[in-house]
Amino acid sequence: QAVVFVGDEDGLHKHAGELPRPPAEALPHHLPQQAENNLLGCILFLGLLGYAATNGPTAQIPSTSIAGDATVKTTAGSAPAAPAGPADKHKSSFIYKDQNFGASGLQKSERYQSIGMKGATLWFTGFSGSGKSTIGKRLEEVLVRDYRKHTYRLDGDNLRFGLNSDLGFSKKDRGENVRRVGEVSALFAESGVIVVASLISPYRADRDKVRQIHADRGLEFIEVFVDVPISAAEKRDPKGLYKKARAGQIKGFTGLDAPYEAPLAPEVRLPSHEMDLEEEVRTIVKALAARGILTATDDTPSWYPALIPPDGGMNWQPPSFSTYSVAAASKFPQVLLNDIDLQWVQCIGEGWAAPLKGFMREGVLLQTLHFNSLLIDEFDLTGNKGFNEQVTDFDDYSTKLQMGDRVDMSVPVVLPINEASKRIIGSSKTITLVAPTGKPVAVLSNPEIYENRKEEIIARLFGGYDPDHPYIKVIMNGGGYLVGGEVALLAPIKYNDGLDKYRLTPAQLRQKFIDSGTDAVYAFQTRNPTHAGHAFLMQDAGRQLKAMGYKKPLLWLTPLGGWTKDDDMPLDVRINQHHIIIEEGMLPRDTVMAIWPSPMIYAGPTEVQWHCKSRRNVGARFFITGRDPAGIKRSKNKNQMTVGGDFYDGNHGRYVLQTSPGLGEMKILSFSKVYYDKQDNKMKPPEKSRKSDFLSISGSTMRALAKKGAPPCPDVIPSNWEETKPCIPNGFMVKRGWELMIQYYQDPKNTKWIGYSRMMSEPLIASGNFLTKGTFGKPSWTMYFQNSDGDTISPWHDLELYPDGNPAGRIVNMMVEIPMGRMEKLEVNKEIKNNPIKQDTKKNKPRYYVYGVPFFNYGMLPRTWEDPAKKDEAGHEGDGDPLDVMEIGSKQLPTGTVVPVKVLGVYSLIDQGEVDYKIIVINKDDPMASSLRTPDDIEGAIAAKLADWLKMYKTAEGKAENELVSDIMDGPIKAMKVIKETHEYWKEGRDSGVI
Repeated sequence: QAVVFVGDEDGLHKHAGELPRPPAEALPHHLPQQAENNLLGCILFLGLLGYAATNGPTAQIPSTSIAGDATVKTTAGSAPAAPAGPADKHKSSFIYKDQNFGASGLQKSERYQSIGMKGATLWFTGFSGSGKSTIGKRLEEVLVRDYRKHTYRLDGDNLRFGLNSDLGFSKKDRGENVRRVGEVSALFAESGVIVVASLISPYRADRDKVRQIHADRGLEFIEVFVDVPISAAEKRDPKGLYKKARAGQIKGFTGLDAPYEAPLAPEVRLPSHEMDLEEEVRTIVKALAARGILTATDDTPSWYPALIPPDGGMNWQPPSFSTYSVAAASKFPQVLLNDIDLQWVQCIGEGWAAPLKGFMREGVLLQTLHFNSLLIDEFDLTGNKGFNEQVTDFDDYSTKLQMGDRVDMSVPVVLPINEASKRIIGSSKTITLVAPTGKPVAVLSNPEIYENRKEEIIARLFGGYDPDHPYIKVIMNGGGYLVGGEVALLAPIKYNDGLDKYRLTPAQLRQKFIDSGTDAVYAFQTRNPTHAGHAFLMQDAGRQLKAMGYKKPLLWLTPLGGWTKDDDMPLDVRINQHHIIIEEGMLPRDTVMAIWPSPMIYAGPTEVQWHCKSRRNVGARFFITGRDPAGIKRSKNKNQMTVGGDFYDGNHGRYVLQTSPGLGEMKILSFSKVYYDKQDNKMKPPEKSRKSDFLSISGSTMRALAKKGAPPCPDVIPSNWEETKPCIPNGFMVKRGWELMIQYYQDPKNTKWIGYSRMMSEPLIASGNFLTKGTFGKPSWTMYFQNSDGDTISPWHDLELYPDGNPAGRIVNMMVEIPMGRMEKLEVNKEIKNNPIKQDTKKNKPRYYVYGVPFFNYGMLPRTWEDPAKKDEAGHEGDGDPLDVMEIGSKQLPTGTVVPVKVLGVYSLIDQGEVDYKIIVINKDDPMASSLRTPDDIEGAIAAKLADWLKMYKTAEGKAENELVSDIMDGPIKAMKVIKETHEYWKEGRDSGVI
């Protein structure tokens, strides 16, 4: 809506239509009444659209009176100014100087930023029949429909029926025609409209005057020369004008008996006879984009419009790398990440989640849960710039939060923490985020801790409940708090699993796209192997884009690399299979394949919006979707309203994505389910006339056939191809790809597979004689001890308990299994000969500490054994292991270190009815050792952390709390008693052959 403010000598009138009328004597005498009315109506209309809305209530509206050859500048309510001299005739600088354009306080930049575009004039010039109007019409459609930009076309032919109906085709009238259209165009551009003006405008001087009109106002003027030879234009002759001119019915026809002065340096030149229409339009769009007209920015990146901008704005950038070194960051309070947390850190730090710059604060989470979107204010027009990086203020009652734009954000990106981590963070302004390997990966600034309202998150995110839904279980096992704050990576995230070459950041991908010369990227998200059905979607999408006029569309295949449920296909199998598919030509050879780091949530219609958004943030203009994206089956758990079946309707995800309000410039390429055609061995939509020729090959069918090692089917597919004579239809998957499927499905439990992106690291091993086998971080990893002769020895049975042979003292030997700050759960294996240190596993998967970052070195005491046949004072049996030791010194001790330690005390932990003693010690040579003798000497905070850890560390895995006989540590006398007793039990066990 626009309000016109008109000033006169009596004050302010707020009425549309009260623009002052120039005195009758000031109008040119030769101007017919109809043309006069058209001109005044146009002035009124443009006042509504442009000038009057731009200026404030005290601004005066200028009017221009034309008297013969004189141009007179007047202001409403004042007498006409003296006529200008001949040299000032139609001179825009004279007309507009001192009129104080922009006096309202609304600068052009503010207006343009508020509507997300700049005003500009595209001035199409060329012969009649060159294609100016055709190109202009199509350009207007593209800018309005595809880019949502305010665009209006001023066509020379149409204008001569209205505004310029009084003008003929003399050189003077042609000049006046161009001038009037130029003035109108400038007003439109001033108001933020892209004007597409199509006029022959044969004289260079006239066009240059229009250029000057725009230059005087600081407006963009783009001359588009539709450069077609006169012969080609005459051959087209869409209006039959050349024919009439040749017949003498039209005199002074440009190009025949009137001159055309071609532009000397047009901003855009279109040899229309050599280009197709879509190519011409895209050439102009690129010119607009390069000048920031489509984005209201002055420094538009060179990749636009081939790539689209990220959410948050054209110039949005991901968080910068932290200025802290790893060593410096290690001094801040540390919060341990699990695999999923680390994947979210990567999504944030690399820019996949734009405009998010950190883990969600409470206000940001509320926006996400309730609106599936985030408030943004790229240019700070409403005072909300950086709002999502501010600590949530529930006492803010201002209306500014109702203003600004919103961008899509459908899933919560949050960091759960437990009570212990909350205490560790305390009032710190900076904390360090530590990967499951113990490596600091990022710092989080200005932390905001708030309640983890799990049920609310689940209800909003999933729209339903299933206690066995894999990600719902992840949420329920999370800590009771969430911490939000901005994240800065300490270094690029690397997983060291052999797949990092496929992990490209958004910045790297964008550069790769630019280097390819593409004019549009179309993305396909997958967490499954690629078969002919998927290939059909991607191939047909490419065909569609070429039909739209794109010359070099580029396919971006983006397999999900983050956490997935246990029965999903492993990441490395999928990556290798995709690579084979591309090599074999099932997909375009120039396909870009790169791992997307996000975890899988299985949240159907809500999650698929996140899938789409993150690809948009890298520049993809098109996103392919099919049936049931991000869907999952319900479990058989009876503690839910619906048991079994699909969690979501198979059509809902695709439909929601098609109707999503947050797509920006991205378009969705949506497909229905495709079937295998037995006639040509290809996947395609079924034909109703021959339904029997089409086979439905589901994922479960494919898995079953691969498990059976099904060979290719014969040319005529048997009716029992799924069961009694299993075979895979020809063309469903390339041969090498299918062989890889068989290899996996016939051996799915093999630990060599990489289920999802999980950071690997090198072990921290003490100097000495050790023999390691297998891959660290895998169940296969094993570390043997050797003596100086190279013979394998047992760290449990062959190392001495007392370093000086004196059992009367408080010094014993500790063998380190898990270094301080490392999360890999390593332990001496009692079952294997010589008791090597191995990676602890559960269901054949490596185990890690997930409760927090260990602030102690963990290990065992050699030659001790908690005999299950012996009971403590309360009747608890021993757990059958060597005594566990927690060393609380200041130095990290590598795995395999054998170190003399001073015994300080002991905790008695009750685990499933068994007693599991935890001996607390300190390195004899630690600087603090001399001052620590009993539990009373241990800092209270350290003692509290020890008790909390021992009780709570299993809760992060969804287990119950451990029980301590007492939260207060027993002293060294009790500890030494336990050590001596278990040493005797060890002797008995060895003598009897039990151990």
